[in-house]
Amino acid sequence: MISSKPDEIMDKQKVQNKKSKLNFSDPRIKFVFTASILYFLSFTLYELVLKKYTLFDEYVIRVIIENVDEILNRMKFNTFKTTDVNDFQVIGIHGSIGVWVGKACDAMSLFIIFSIFILAFPGNQRDKWWFVPFGILTIHVINVLRVVGLTIITYYKPEWLEFNHTYVFTFLVYAYIFMLWMWWVNKYA
Repeated sequence: MISSKPDEIMDKQKVQNKKSKLNFSDPRIKFVFTASILYFLSFTLYELVLKKYTLFDEYVIRVIIENVDEILNRMKFNTFKTTDVNDFQVIGIHGSIGVWVGKACDAMSLFIIFSIFILAFPGNQRDKWWFVPFGILTIHVINVLRVVGLTIITYYKPEWLEFNHTYVFTFLVYAYIFMLWMWWVNKYA
């Protein structure tokens, strides 16, 4: 049914115009747009420059293994490690097969996603300058503790490694990041 009343036609045109324009003053639209741009830029930088032309991932993995080794030694475990600059870096307790720490385990993608979320979300810029490094540092600590746990599991109950790696520790790390995000949203945004 076609309406012939001029007021109804004008109202429908206004609704159509509102639907066809993105309103960048809407914080949700601004967040999605900003996060998308930041993700594209960081993904491009990471995948096409850092991963391809540097040993950045291997360096981060080496730091993780050194941190795990220090913790396990303080716990009186006799450890072994391989930290050559390659894609095969291992930490373990003598008597076990050890844990291979690969590029997917260095938490770089988690650092990027966490940082993008905080940077794109509304909030005081000054608070973002300390909260992003704080979040990255604590995510790194959680990741190191995750590898410590997986190394100990490999020593005592290697058959539990896959389940704990895939489900338990993944849930714990993501739950921690979610908690950080909620802290940001409720306290600083």
